[in-house]
Amino acid sequence: MIKDKASYKYYLEYDKAAYGFSRVSWLDYWKMDCYRFQCRLRKLEYLRNVKNNNAFWKIYIFILELKNHRLGTRLGFSIPKNIFGPGLHIVHYGTIVVSSKAKVGKNCRIHPSSCIGDYYGAPQIGDDVYIGPGAKLFGNIKIGNGVSIGANAVVNRDVPDNVTIGGIPAKIISDKNSWESGVYPENLKVLYEQIDMKFLK
Repeated sequence: MIKDKASYKYYLEYDKAAYGFSRVSWLDYWKMDCYRFQCRLRKLEYLRNVKNNNAFWKIYIFILELKNHRLGTRLGFSIPKNIFGPGLHIVHYGTIVVSSKAKVGKNCRIHPSSCIGDYYGAPQIGDDVYIGPGAKLFGNIKIGNGVSIGANAVVNRDVPDNVTIGGIPAKIISDKNSWESGVYPENLKVLYEQIDMKFLK
């Protein structure tokens, strides 16, 4: 969770790396709707968590909420604040629904037509989890670190670390983790290590 300005910058750097950017120009920012939504989401998380204590900031937060809600509605996103850790990558616009009770760790890569839903509890998802197009995760379940979830999988049970799952209902189909499955760019680990060294030293 973003708790101060340093963690806000850390999240922004991680997110930027997840999208494959070393720097983001003004044109890139306005061309990439998903990235723009995400940057505003992070700003709202920072402002809500840190600055939500006087009238000026409350008015600014309200205006920013409206702008990002409009953009999110156009893109098909229903993504609450303070759910995803740093390194989120929304691969494409399209319907993505996330419960406000869910928690997702670092470096999540999520595709459209997916849902992280609430059914007597919501999923608690670890780091480095890939969520393929059309995947549905729901219930009071735990998804381990390094899990790769295949397209259209329906996940309603706990999943251990470092496996690939798929099917309806989802089952383990491979012992390869998300990095070994090739769903992340090869240079991403190096970029993350550089960011960690810069911010967490």
